[in-house]
Amino acid sequence: MFEKASKNFSFVGHFKLFGIISIILCSIGLAGIILSCFGVSAFNFDIEFVGGVKMDMELGVPVTQAVQDDIAAIFKDVAGVTAGVTTSGDSGTGVTVKTVEISSELRQQAFDAVAEKYGEENVVMLGTRYVSATVGNDLKRSALISALIACALILVYISFRFEFRSGLAAIVCLLHDVLIMLSLFVVFKIPMNMTFIAAALTIIGYSINATIVVFDRVRENYRHQGNGGDFAACVDKSVWQSMRRSIGTTITTLLPIVLILILGVSSIRVFAIPLVIGVVAGGYSSTCIAGPLWNKLKGSKAKA
Repeated sequence: MFEKASKNFSFVGHFKLFGIISIILCSIGLAGIILSCFGVSAFNFDIEFVGGVKMDMELGVPVTQAVQDDIAAIFKDVAGVTAGVTTSGDSGTGVTVKTVEISSELRQQAFDAVAEKYGEENVVMLGTRYVSATVGNDLKRSALISALIACALILVYISFRFEFRSGLAAIVCLLHDVLIMLSLFVVFKIPMNMTFIAAALTIIGYSINATIVVFDRVRENYRHQGNGGDFAACVDKSVWQSMRRSIGTTITTLLPIVLILILGVSSIRVFAIPLVIGVVAGGYSSTCIAGPLWNKLKGSKAKA
């Protein structure tokens, strides 16, 4: 099947099409980053990044949108703060309330008001977490530095094993995958916390591994045909030769993550959602972007 398709479809020849698709998918995440630089937050930063108070409560009643609005109104009236209220837990009767920094007295007063409304015998405070804004900024800075260091080391490794232009192509693919994940967080307002950092680093590792497999095949084929051969044709041939492995790896990686997404608890699902998107993006970039981009940087051409 792959052998027949390889004669009719050129990944290098359709690089512009893949590029347009990638730009569209990455644009929302990139716009979110740019807006954040100007103080407009497009992301739903959790308190781990911006500081504040996070309270988990068990209400003992099904949490609907009306219930969330009522609790937000209680915090506004009692504590004078805007609260973000979301459903938590698998039973659908718990809520997570996130606010800016407020005193313990005001937190207690707001909790008492919620307990009075929904029944003191039903409402239970499961936990409270406080993070200062300074700590949140430090976490964001540390996460950014960690990502930059990882990309720099990957660039050095790929450049040493293959060549510098292939290293640039690999880094672009990594940024591509992370930006698609960021787009998901912007569109669906998924809380961004340290779970995102863990998911992003996981995807970076997965994506670079898939990319290296393709690059290694390109290098071997190019050696066999001679360094003066058609590099574009070599890239296409190598991508198709790696296709079965790429599809198999992506599917086998997705299966357990999807099961976690379906059967796992809510806290694990927040980690699984970006992983699913990241794995798909990584499989796409390593197949459709990495090799053709390396060819583009080398200046080789191929017809569609």
